[in-house]
Amino acid sequence: MKRYFHHELEDLRKHLILMGERTIDSVRLAAQALLSEDVATAGQVIALDDEIDRLEILIDAECIRYITLRGPVASDVRLITVAMKASHELERAGDEATSIAKRARKLAEKGKIDDFNHIPRMADLALELLRDAMDSFITENVDKAHTVPRRDKEVDDLNRENYVQLTDKISLNPEVSHAAIELIFISKSLERVADHATNIAEEVIFLLKGEDVRHTAEVKRSGM
Repeated sequence: MKRYFHHELEDLRKHLILMGERTIDSVRLAAQALLSEDVATAGQVIALDDEIDRLEILIDAECIRYITLRGPVASDVRLITVAMKASHELERAGDEATSIAKRARKLAEKGKIDDFNHIPRMADLALELLRDAMDSFITENVDKAHTVPRRDKEVDDLNRENYVQLTDKISLNPEVSHAAIELIFISKSLERVADHATNIAEEVIFLLKGEDVRHTAEVKRSGM
């Protein structure tokens, strides 16, 4: 039977979905700003970060209010817990997008980048993982949620390759050191976006199945 206060949980769910959409937009625009050397688009990312922060605060307040006033049942507690954790992961992913946008703006002011290494592929993968993590929540698709941690390793591998190749470039040609260092940080930010997507997918698995898969053999990811 539908709970009397169910509409409040539905509002919470809608706000988390909206926050996911805004974070995905932020990461997409940050990558676009970098690869297109578009300073105006970088500014859009920085503006979006404020909205993402406001949504995190709103979601936290809704969760605390529901716990305090409604005496939630076990399934409701899982949703509330996941909402708070996932909103934090989305906020962190938004912060990484903002960092990318700021570095993209610096690079655009310095001049054209000839080679982005594996960053375009990393951006595509990070966005794909973030979209799939949120889609698994929206559609309650636990199978899709399970695929996200498995694909995160490719992003980790590309980040390591970027680090090796870009540090080699610096040693061979110190004149490119500024751009190469910025790209190393951007690569790491994209790797973190993928990690946040994986964390969200793990929370979705917990929400739908009651299974805590964090730190298990299936989802362990190697870092740099």
